[in-house]
Amino acid sequence: MSLVLATRNEHKLREFERLLPGVELEPLPAEVVVPPEDGDTYVANALIKARAAAAALGRAAIADDSGVEAAALGGRPGVRSARFAGEDATDAENLARLRADAPAGSPLRYVCVIAHVAADGTETCFYGACAGALAAVVRGAGGFGYDPAFLPDDCPDGRTMAELDDAEKDAISHRGRAARALLAWLEQA
Repeated sequence: MSLVLATRNEHKLREFERLLPGVELEPLPAEVVVPPEDGDTYVANALIKARAAAAALGRAAIADDSGVEAAALGGRPGVRSARFAGEDATDAENLARLRADAPAGSPLRYVCVIAHVAADGTETCFYGACAGALAAVVRGAGGFGYDPAFLPDDCPDGRTMAELDDAEKDAISHRGRAARALLAWLEQA
């Protein structure tokens, strides 16, 4: 089975290749224009990308949108996680803002939605979440984004997501859970 992954991000392509064994993934060709992710939900943003790829290429495409939700901030940054500290903010700037705005130990939740848009336009979405808490100290060199300060509830030894190896992270992460739901659905189709 072959799908277009509506991204040009090599890191994300490698991660999805791990998460979807047996599925041949192709990155989004350079000529395909994807509209801005301006939706108010993870579903809306994932569908924006998957619809654009499927329509442009006439074949099935997947895309994801994900973010971190802080209980202390009423669920923010959420769909604005990549731009929490500003439109062109780096991962480090976004993480610093989260740590400045939310107290250590406060509940966090990673959320991911993967949208599948078939060549005929049929849309199906898959959801994954991972609960945790905000670490008092940033630790770990793995992962990206908010991982160095995310203490997953499913890892009782106190390591952050950035301290887990790929297999450990994939087993409990929001993206791993959504990808397993997609994979199970693809195997049924």
